[in-house]
Amino acid sequence: MNGHSNGFSGAAAVAAAEYIRRHHLHEIGENQCSSTLVKHIKAPVPLVWSLVRRFDQPQKYKPFVSRCIAQGNLEIGSLREVYVKSGLPATTSTERLELLDDNEHILSIRIVCGDHRLKNYSSIISLHPEIINGRPGALVIESFVVDVPEGNTQDETCYFVEALIKCNLKSLADISEGLAIQDRTEPIDL
Repeated sequence: MNGHSNGFSGAAAVAAAEYIRRHHLHEIGENQCSSTLVKHIKAPVPLVWSLVRRFDQPQKYKPFVSRCIAQGNLEIGSLREVYVKSGLPATTSTERLELLDDNEHILSIRIVCGDHRLKNYSSIISLHPEIINGRPGALVIESFVVDVPEGNTQDETCYFVEALIKCNLKSLADISEGLAIQDRTEPIDL
């Protein structure tokens, strides 16, 4: 873990470490880097999961995705072609669904090809219930492993991928929290 879980209370840090140990195992090769990022979202897990689990619609919360064409019935092994918005050093990515667990709220993907530098990339995202300010919230953990491209360092590669994931998680939080506020019937304490 790379220290992105700072700010946890003692019990929350122990819980996050246990979730990471149980769900975010990656085999890291010699010329690869890996990292784990954590985000607290002020929305219930089922609402956040309804966005994350849509392997066929990552553009629902990933701001760099312009569109996605999925093949198959959204089961393990299904493929999706992701089209990236201009401005990033990529245009398409073909990704395979490795795991979709609606009970444990875990999604894992692997990039199988594309015109980008993220070779042998795989990621796992898991959601876990928590209470934030007395309301149901979601602890979202995303981890990845990827080859370090020739000419780059491990730090540079991790920094780039972490920046993309942080942007995705911030967008996921903004959208989920906006939907959670719309769904509230009780008064909101500010």
